[in-house]
Amino acid sequence: MDLKRINISNKLVPDNYLKLAQNAQKSRETEERELLEKRKLPINGWTDDHIEELLQQLSLLDSNNFPKKAGVGEREARIACSLVARRHYNFGHGIGRSGDLMEAQPKAAGSTLIANLTNCLLLDLIHEMGIRSCRACFLAPLATGMSLMLCLLTLRQQKPLAQYVVWSRIDQKSCFKSIITAGLKPLIIQPKLDDYGSLSTDLFAFSKMVQDVGVQNILCFCTTTSCFAPRNCDDIIEVAKLAAEVAIPHLVNNAYGLQSTYLTHQLEQAQRLGRVDLFVQSTDKNLMVPVGGAIIAGFDEQLVRNVAKAYPGRASSTQTLDVFMTLLSLGRSGYLNLVKERKTNFEYLRTRMREFAKNNKETVFENKSNPISLALSLKQLQDYDLDLTKFGSMLYTRGISGARVVNVAEQRVIEGHEFIGWGTHHSQTKTAYLTMAAGLGITKAEIDSCFEKLKECWQDFLKSSKNKSKD
Repeated sequence: MDLKRINISNKLVPDNYLKLAQNAQKSRETEERELLEKRKLPINGWTDDHIEELLQQLSLLDSNNFPKKAGVGEREARIACSLVARRHYNFGHGIGRSGDLMEAQPKAAGSTLIANLTNCLLLDLIHEMGIRSCRACFLAPLATGMSLMLCLLTLRQQKPLAQYVVWSRIDQKSCFKSIITAGLKPLIIQPKLDDYGSLSTDLFAFSKMVQDVGVQNILCFCTTTSCFAPRNCDDIIEVAKLAAEVAIPHLVNNAYGLQSTYLTHQLEQAQRLGRVDLFVQSTDKNLMVPVGGAIIAGFDEQLVRNVAKAYPGRASSTQTLDVFMTLLSLGRSGYLNLVKERKTNFEYLRTRMREFAKNNKETVFENKSNPISLALSLKQLQDYDLDLTKFGSMLYTRGISGARVVNVAEQRVIEGHEFIGWGTHHSQTKTAYLTMAAGLGITKAEIDSCFEKLKECWQDFLKSSKNKSKD
């Protein structure tokens, strides 16, 4: 309600009191006007009350919330449970229309506004994080693997006869399965393993694969930035140069790389010096919202729009609401502070891990191109032929979540493809290890607690294993 446009009688409230209250509302109105007109992240985060007030105003623009309505269609955004209605702020129409996630809905002006505004805020965030050449992005209501598949299907429209994806191996199932589910065939490039256990991109193998298979048969290169140590970020700059040279599209899995300025710089340089068509990043990892969304971005606005058009039907607006509210809550300064804190805590995690390694005769793998994840050798446990699976379970039951114990002996078959040393990203890895990551939102207190528990688990596990061997 705009009280300034209503002639309110002095009998209801004195003029001087009313003007004082109206002046207090001006700052909110200014922030809302700047958000809608400039379509940029606010510098400072909004309060929860302010965010909810805006959502309630925008929800009134959707037809299901009109005071006088007579819905006679098969989809009228009727919500049976009041708890569900409150959870979604009475938004029920979703986003997109007729198989285009970015198309406006005639019944849902409010939902359309929020969806488009969220995409604008995400593009602003991508630019702020260093990928200035990015031209377009949109929030897909799909997690990273399915979003990668949507990108692959869109690229296939350009090269319908191409059936292969040259994929730099990373032992994470969703990326690999996105290729299979898209009806394509992966050509697996194993990374190079150096004397220190670090893994990097085999550029020669990429070039040779192009020569062996033929450019016309390859749909795209698929590389990864953020990954589990000791695998490094792929050398996406050199792969991008090759992609530009041989005219092959380049898709980048940037799963949790948006939170790292090092990785975003790699993406920017890769596009400037070569070719990057699309890059995909998860919303839960980079924006700390519930799982289920991904940001699909690229350097050609029409190509990004084509990916949005490849989505069949309309989609849930849940992910959009989560991201929209989070971006307003954090603001530009809030997000950048989290990025800075994460970087500081990554170095602290490295320091604590090196201390632990020194005290327990282990080593920390050197992976200079991985600014998020670290790996600690488990050679001592491996040499004693101890059950590493039990050690991993012990860590989890003590409350250490996210740490991964990787056993080099594991083999796995996925969709007919055999992976030796699954989890290590390489078939010749010799030393088992433990990985940890400093993701967005991690605190120093969590790191300290982790290593206190790790120390206890290490000692208890070795002690119990030695006692069993004596028996």
